[in-house]
Amino acid sequence: MVSRWNYQWLLFYFIFGQYYVKANWTSSNVSDYQILGLFQDDVTTNSSIHCRAMFKAAVLLSQQYNITIDGQYIGWESSQTNEDIMNTFRSTCQAVSNSNILGIVGPSLSREAEIIAPFGKTIGIPVVSYAATDPDLSDRNDYPAFYRTIPSDQAAAIAIMKLFLRFNWTSCLIIHQNDAYGSNGAKVISNAFVNNNLTVKSTIIFDIATQDIQGDLETVLMSSPTRVIVVWAEALYTSLILQKALDANVLGSQFTWILSTSISLTSFNQTDRENLIGILTVEPVTASIVNAPINTTLLHAAYELWQKYEPETFPGSANVDYYALFAFDAAWLLIQSLQQLCSIIENNSSSCLSFNESSFCFDHHFINSDLLLNIMSTTKFLGVSGLIEFNNNSTDRINGSYYYVQNIQSGIDFTPVLEYVDTGEWQTYTGANVIIWPGNSLIIPTDRASLQGVTLRIAILQETPLTIVTNNIDASGNTTMTFTGYMPDLIELLRVNMGFIPDIQLTPSNLTYDQVIEAVANGIYDIFVGDMTITNERLEIVDFSTSISDNSLRVMIPITSSTNIDLLSYLKPFSYNLWLIILVATIYAGILLYFLERSENETLQQKTVISAIAMSTWFSFGNIVGYGVDFTAKTPAGRLLTIGLYILSLVLVASYTANLASDLTISKSTDIISGIDDIKNGKISFSRIGIIVGTSYEDYYLRDISGGISNFYPLENNDQMYSAFFEGKIDAAIIDDSYAEYVTNNIYCNLTLVGAGFDKSNCGIVVAKGWLYLQDLNLNILSLKEAGNLDDLESTWFGSSTCSAVSETTTAMGIDSMGGLFLTFLIITILSLLLFLWNKIYVIRHKLFRLCDRNK
Repeated sequence: MVSRWNYQWLLFYFIFGQYYVKANWTSSNVSDYQILGLFQDDVTTNSSIHCRAMFKAAVLLSQQYNITIDGQYIGWESSQTNEDIMNTFRSTCQAVSNSNILGIVGPSLSREAEIIAPFGKTIGIPVVSYAATDPDLSDRNDYPAFYRTIPSDQAAAIAIMKLFLRFNWTSCLIIHQNDAYGSNGAKVISNAFVNNNLTVKSTIIFDIATQDIQGDLETVLMSSPTRVIVVWAEALYTSLILQKALDANVLGSQFTWILSTSISLTSFNQTDRENLIGILTVEPVTASIVNAPINTTLLHAAYELWQKYEPETFPGSANVDYYALFAFDAAWLLIQSLQQLCSIIENNSSSCLSFNESSFCFDHHFINSDLLLNIMSTTKFLGVSGLIEFNNNSTDRINGSYYYVQNIQSGIDFTPVLEYVDTGEWQTYTGANVIIWPGNSLIIPTDRASLQGVTLRIAILQETPLTIVTNNIDASGNTTMTFTGYMPDLIELLRVNMGFIPDIQLTPSNLTYDQVIEAVANGIYDIFVGDMTITNERLEIVDFSTSISDNSLRVMIPITSSTNIDLLSYLKPFSYNLWLIILVATIYAGILLYFLERSENETLQQKTVISAIAMSTWFSFGNIVGYGVDFTAKTPAGRLLTIGLYILSLVLVASYTANLASDLTISKSTDIISGIDDIKNGKISFSRIGIIVGTSYEDYYLRDISGGISNFYPLENNDQMYSAFFEGKIDAAIIDDSYAEYVTNNIYCNLTLVGAGFDKSNCGIVVAKGWLYLQDLNLNILSLKEAGNLDDLESTWFGSSTCSAVSETTTAMGIDSMGGLFLTFLIITILSLLLFLWNKIYVIRHKLFRLCDRNK
């Protein structure tokens, strides 16, 4: 009976042994000089097999092209690294000790390259990697013997950053393996993001030793505000990470995953593959993929050699791993440089391949090392992956960064959808289909946590017109509440845009604003939608959305009308002394005019002295008030006096008119204060100022008016404030401007606002600290603002005014303002009537006396 171990060995041989036994490459022992190839022993993918085959093809092709150095062909040695750094170093040291190694192609891992590259410097031979992408390896000063044909992770980070800009993503979470490749890759992505106002919210480490994620993947992802995940790991570890994500149910429509490498999807079952749809990869590719030139002659020749010597592993020219082409160019770079080195040295009649040989690898040194490295830095050729060119400043190739984005669309394989060249922009891949996003969607997902389908416990506060509560009783006697008003309408607009499920809850009437904030902070409610002012004190407890409305505070007072009637109010524009002087001036001018005009003016000559003086005084009065009289001055002196009267008229009438208008306007306003400054100056008692406790009004009062002393009249809510006004307990209150204008214009017409707004601020939606969906909420509020929806809401609920008729009546002049003027006119008419009667009596008496005289 065959043992179980034998069965396992036979199975292993049947599956994998064919790759190594059937290969029949020409012997590498054709030369005393070899190039060493270091390849990852990864039987789970074809990448290592392809890279090794193309490396051998490059060396054989140099022999086929009769490229010799020091009269000999170049040979090869290859070693498998098993992903163990010390094993890789041991194999390299052993090969250098036993053979004349002129250069190293590889290794594939960055953590291995960080050991092999300094070793290459020590023994004087170049190290050219085809897969190590750690950006730290780009420093020529630290790694003078190192080169690589694959782009650095720095270029990949820029490509990923531009991918985010293309899709308007602003943040991500990075999962990376805990080695040089993973940690430095996460670092350069973070730096690229910071330089372009993007954010890496957090990082998650995948431990390659335990092959497990540090921490609870589901908890970390679900509590993250971002929904784009970048995985920076090798293919093997990427597969393990995705399997853990599937187990945690964080794949599918919830998150967008971006991988740094494609993987085999055959290890996932059919159900899991459906959840993988929408995943993207950002991978380095060769120039031909983006329609840049390559050396097709070399490529076809290499493929022919591969098919000749190892046909069982050749996948077809369309399926060769891109890293294999980078491996070919790495070997070809060494071959070209060695050929040029020997052509230079042979012209100088000296050996080009001299070594200081030693059985200890560290003492084995290539003599012409500096010249070879200088040649490699200046060598330029068109390779199978594109143009190969270096300089003395960096270990990276010049102008050779090509990437494409692949998309899992069918759950079976990856499909190229976008392409990228060096520092350009992402373009649609030639012949590509549209991108299929997670959840089989064609809509570009957002990078933020979305409220789509999430039930929100929304707290509201009853306050007309912000929230109007109506109780409805159905036929069964059950009572239900319906909510209307500005805030319910705002919630509905947000629901339509964001797709959440609203659970609107009316807060108890005895809760203050500060207590509502504490309720949100403690998780009793998810959000509070109301007229909550954003203050620094509140921001220490909760977060706020972007502003939903601008706000300022106003002073509210009751409208009072004066009951005092001043019959002589029309005389107030001038003082008593001024009226007396005007009277004296009028009489004086009348007497003076009589003396000046008596001799010349026929109107005055025909009257008695008293009548003439009265007529002259009438003349003075008429000119002073601007009325005029029925006779004119005849003498030059009289006319000059008339000019003086005109001047008096001009000034006195204008002054009286202006002062009368001002006095009448002031008399219409009977407000006890004119604004917040009167409150600060103590014009009314602080104890008669109503302040609702637990609000921003109280904060302002304590901060700017009382110096922290609660000497105001405390109120619990707005209803209590109105009652206090009507009961005469308070004379003024501080309240929000927009809400106060609605109240005074529509509900309480006997209240009014005085003074300008003060303490300008903003109102926002209250959310708990670090709320996941805050960015989603903010963007939707901004969208409503830009569309004018918030302005429409404000106009609908705050634009009405039913108290306009009352306000118009209060602005008109009442009879009490002009009663004294009409009384004066009545007295003058009575005096005029008496004077008329007196004249009539005088005429009658005169006629009676004449009649009596005749009878005698």
